[in-house]
Amino acid sequence: MSIDVKAKIEELAAKLQKDPALLQSFQKDPVKTLEKLVGVNLPEAQLQPLVTGVKAKLAASDLGGALDGLKKLF
Repeated sequence: MSIDVKAKIEELAAKLQKDPALLQSFQKDPVKTLEKLVGVNLPEAQLQPLVTGVKAKLAASDLGGALDGLKKLF
């Protein structure tokens, strides 16, 4: 069984952005939160690339939102 990691990161980041409680849970314990979202109990070492990717995606989204706000000032 093979998964498209990039697609999974996009899907998970979108779910987290839509649910503030879930996002807060992810910020406290990202591995456990992703285990719940994925629905599979995997070792932390296997989930770590997903955690890293989701964090990067969320940070990029936050940065994009901040840049949009700056554009409106000018």
